[in-house]
Amino acid sequence: MRYSPLITDLYELTMLAGYLEEGMEDTPAVFDLFFRHNPFKGGYAVFAGLDTALAYLEELRFNEEELAYLSGLGLFTSRFIDYLRGFRFRGTVTAVSEGTIVFGRESLVTVEGTLAEAQFVETALLNILNFQTLIATKSARVCHMAGNAAVIEFGLRRAHGPDGGLSVARAAYIGGARSTSNVEAGFRYGIPVKGTHAHSWIMAFPDELTAFRKYADVFPDTCILLVDTYDTLKSGIPHAITVAKELRVRGHELAGVRIDSGDLAYLSREARRMLDEAGFTQARIVASNEIDEYVIESILAEGGKVDIYGVGTRLATGMGEGGGALGGVYKLVRIGDKPKLKVTSDIAKATLPDRKRLLRAVAPDGAFLMDIMALQDETILPGDLVYNPANPLERKQIPADARQEELRQVVMAKGKRTAASPTLDAIADRCADQRARLPQGCLRHVNPHIYKVSISRGLNDLRNQLMEEVERGYE
Repeated sequence: MRYSPLITDLYELTMLAGYLEEGMEDTPAVFDLFFRHNPFKGGYAVFAGLDTALAYLEELRFNEEELAYLSGLGLFTSRFIDYLRGFRFRGTVTAVSEGTIVFGRESLVTVEGTLAEAQFVETALLNILNFQTLIATKSARVCHMAGNAAVIEFGLRRAHGPDGGLSVARAAYIGGARSTSNVEAGFRYGIPVKGTHAHSWIMAFPDELTAFRKYADVFPDTCILLVDTYDTLKSGIPHAITVAKELRVRGHELAGVRIDSGDLAYLSREARRMLDEAGFTQARIVASNEIDEYVIESILAEGGKVDIYGVGTRLATGMGEGGGALGGVYKLVRIGDKPKLKVTSDIAKATLPDRKRLLRAVAPDGAFLMDIMALQDETILPGDLVYNPANPLERKQIPADARQEELRQVVMAKGKRTAASPTLDAIADRCADQRARLPQGCLRHVNPHIYKVSISRGLNDLRNQLMEEVERGYE
């Protein structure tokens, strides 16, 4: 799927035109992409969207129709339009692997190249990575709360357009929802597709029992019946049991029932009891209807018996306190041979300058202890002091028995990927493995543990030096 270069904010093009006029377009530049706060007021995020972003960068070019449109705006010179005709991304990208658990303030992606190419891709990268990271994080939260129950991504009809629906299915799979109702996502990404039928199927027939029988005739081995059109316990489940008996006589088994309204905890408990008493212990119970991690938590607290959760609107739109959008930003950290930082009166919002490494201190048992950002060529050792980037007076030692893992690697050089894309299964497995290695407190949905993200002495000193230089410039 081609991402048009016109998927950008106009100011990226006006800046690009300005750099060309000033002769600055080929000046070396380095930008960092990061977010400041974990989404959903949670304890972590799941990095997602990198493969999509790299595909955009590799294929970046303007076609003649797009150039004609830009020329017709009356903003740009013919020289600039000719420049765009040969415009490509030929830079270097260093990034965290998809599926990695990440945290606020960490440099997740670094783009290095000419000022023109590194600046222009800002909007598209933020669009891709912000959304998929948000949805992968929401999916991970839902799947963690679901425990051994399966989660199906049901969000296409509420997603932000067809392209958003595809991104949702991909990111939700990374977070742990290992199937989707989105058939295009199944075709494009190889995600298993799952589904049942709508209430309209029931209403299209003279009565509920007839509708169930007809559906079972068409899909005898994958039959999941929607039981809440009229009355779940008085009508839906008894009729489902009747059809289940008829299927068994013919050598088939009812796959399950779906409940899409009402008190899901109570109805699932009663449905489980009725199905088991009738001898259909293998029939699974699917619950849907505005489900998220908090609803699942309440269902479990009330003894609900749900085997599969269909999670739609709240996943596909990233709903939830502190959700809705991920506040990722893209900031210049070096131009030419000079480190740069954005200075603000709030040190927590000041950027971190220059090229960096992102390290993770890991305990002997594999548990994550803390993350450290350091200058690219800086040596970091166990026992070193590191600093809170929001409060440099707060310091901590790297544990003496910790080993360090590099979280980032070069994923694109000279505009080409350095390795084949990992499979979506491999990315999802990485997410599951990393989530299991987090401090348990980070997984809480209320007042989660704040995982330590620190900066090295060298990076702290460079930031202080640059801030002092800026302040002297005001004197």
